[in-house]
Formats: sequence, structure tokens, C-alpha cells
Amino acid sequence: MKKGKEMIRIVTMVLATFLVVNVAQANEKRQVVVSKFKHQAKTITPLSITEFEVKDKNGNTKIVNLKGQKFVVVSVSEPGSEGKSYAVDEDGTIWWVDKISSGAYGGHETPNGVFPVILKRRYHMSAAHPSSNGVNNMDFEMLFTNQGHALHLGNTKALSHGCIHIGRKDVEAMFKWVDTHTKVVITRGHYAQFLNAELKSFQNDIKAYDRSH
Repeated sequence: MKKGKEMIRIVTMVLATFLVVNVAQANEKRQVVVSKFKHQAKTITPLSITEFEVKDKNGNTKIVNLKGQKFVVVSVSEPGSEGKSYAVDEDGTIWWVDKISSGAYGGHETPNGVFPVILKRRYHMSAAHPSSNGVNNMDFEMLFTNQGHALHLGNTKALSHGCIHIGRKDVEAMFKWVDTHTKVVITRGHYAQFLNAELKSFQNDIKAYDRSH
């Protein structure tokens, strides 16, 4: 019994360490520059882990609450945003964070919104932008708009034609976890503050466990 409790403590500490590293990366200071990216018609503002304010170009607002659902949050790779994706489980736990890249300026910007995944394909070549060498360039595709925007395997150091690039070490786990109809929240807002709060809670749990054992 004692050995089992010690194993739980070790696993919790490992998870906390993982989150510390990713929070530090998510909070890296970015150079302030004049953005070349076009203004989005819709603004998505994270209010909590599961709640998002959606405001259209006319100023109309609504609150989208994804409590009880699993979903993905993407803060795009533009000035003032994070360049990160977060996986949130049904219980509201942020269990995964990784680096991403999103659409390039000049008309390829990834659109803000709350979208359902409508199609998953393990192997895929872009019809609009096929690779010159014939190698698939959209493997682990998780399509979330009818215009072709998707989460997929890609170079996280290069901007895309509008899709979300996920690195090789993360994309397979994401692909297995995401289902069709899983929501994808695309925002220019920040989400790392909720990961910070979750990390603090983990650390407090560890301290409480240590005091009681």
C-alpha cells in the first residue's frame, strides 16, 4: 500500500515537472512587432478552461461553454499569441500542451472560431498544395473546416497555408485522442494562465500529500 502511494506521488511529480517546462515555454516573452496578419472577423477570448467569449464583427457576443467535453485549444503563432495547442479532457484537465505553427499572413491566416473535427485521415496529401516530391504533407489529418483547415503533422517552425502544424513527437497522440466532432477552438487570445493555475493546484496537492504521509 505504501509503495503504491509513493508511486502515485512520483507520477504526480513527473506530470508537474512536464507542465512546468511547457508553461515556461508558453510564457516566453515575444518581441512586440507590427502585425502583418489580417484582422479576424470573429474574436475568441478564453474566460476559463472551458468557457470562451465569441464576438463577431458587429460586436454581438455569446459564451460557448465546453464543460463536460474534450476539446483542443489553439493559440495561433502570431505576434501577441502563444503558438501552442492544449488538449483538455472531459473533466476540464489540461493534459497536454505542445508547440504549433499556424497560417501565414497575406491571406493564409487560420480563422478564429469554435469548430468540430469533421474528418480524420491517417495518410493524406493536400490537393490544393501538393508536395513536389510526392510525399504526403498532411498525415494525421484532423479536418475542422470545409475550406480545408486541419490539424496535421507539419513543420512547427514554418507557417502554413492556414492549417495547424503539429510536431512529429506530439501528433500521433493527438490524432488518437481526437474524435470526429471534438471541438477545436482557434484563438488569438492567451490560454497559458489556466495551465499555470492547474500547475499550482498540482503543486498544492503534492504538498498536502507530503504533509499527510
